[in-house]
Amino acid sequence: MSEKVEWPRSVSVGLGAVLAVVGGFLDAYTFVSRGGVFANSQTGNLVLFGVEATRGAWHDALRHVPPVIAFIFGVFVAETLKRPRVVRLVRWPARAALVLEMLVLFVVGFLPASVPDAIVTTAVAFVASVQVSTFRTLIRWQYNTTMTTGNLRTAAQAAFVAVLDRDPDAWLRGRAFGLVILAFMLGGMLGALLTIQLGERAAWVAVLLLAVALWMFIADHWPAVRRTVVSGSADPGATQD
Repeated sequence: MSEKVEWPRSVSVGLGAVLAVVGGFLDAYTFVSRGGVFANSQTGNLVLFGVEATRGAWHDALRHVPPVIAFIFGVFVAETLKRPRVVRLVRWPARAALVLEMLVLFVVGFLPASVPDAIVTTAVAFVASVQVSTFRTLIRWQYNTTMTTGNLRTAAQAAFVAVLDRDPDAWLRGRAFGLVILAFMLGGMLGALLTIQLGERAAWVAVLLLAVALWMFIADHWPAVRRTVVSGSADPGATQD
């Protein structure tokens, strides 16, 4: 009989699902309240920059630059939180990242509709970058909490292998990624509904969701006993918290 493996909270499916809800929520939030823009993924910004630049519409092209810069800056911040000297100060990088996300979105919720869309989408792009750079591992596989294309490919591949090869690991991977994809979709629905109802203040709902994620960490470590991987392999969440 194989031993049960308990994974660190930072790579758990539960946390991944909560963060995926946030990812879908924020994309719907900016799309509904800020001119049909998806702030989480920078692919669209880079494509639109190229399209507008080839047309000579540099004013329109340059509008897509700030979110990209904010995303890059978010990566720098997330990586800085993992540096040994910084870890000695903040102790738990993943939880520090969650708190930072909450603070930024809390401020965003105060910004009225009259504030230029670029400011809000740039702030959300920064938040998405910090999140996706901090939480990258689902159990032991790479995933994404703010975009879903790669997750969908992984889920489809896992389902194919699970059915044809009866691979238990593929079944586990498929179920885990399927849950994250479903959570992302539900987050989008929730984000659209609440943004229509609450307007810009809907950002505070994302803050509450992130608070749930933070609580999961606190509840998990309340006795100051860290979860360990019983399988004997290296802790896949060691770089996350």
